[in-house]
Amino acid sequence: MAAAMAPPTVLLVEDEPAQRTVLAYNLEAEGFDVTQADNGEDAMILVDEAAPDIIILDWMMPKVSGIEVCRRLKMRPDTRAIPIIMLVRPARRWTGFAGWKPARMIT
Repeated sequence: MAAAMAPPTVLLVEDEPAQRTVLAYNLEAEGFDVTQADNGEDAMILVDEAAPDIIILDWMMPKVSGIEVCRRLKMRPDTRAIPIIMLVRPARRWTGFAGWKPARMIT
């Protein structure tokens, strides 16, 4: 009899408690092992403690932004291969970012 595989681990980093709760609930319902952080600083600590299989990361957060967490993780040889999904809330009016255009927006 083969040993059961551990579920994939997800680090969910979202500063809005309601959003984090809904996302964690749905990920756990699909069989993922979810670890949560509410800011980028704590996310970096959790990654150092146990690297997840994937990270779901809010773009704008207190302490350390999601984009800065992503940049730091992608610069490190031990974490650069971890896939990261960035969560971005669409603005009421798109003002854009200098030098950046979205390929497409999924809502």
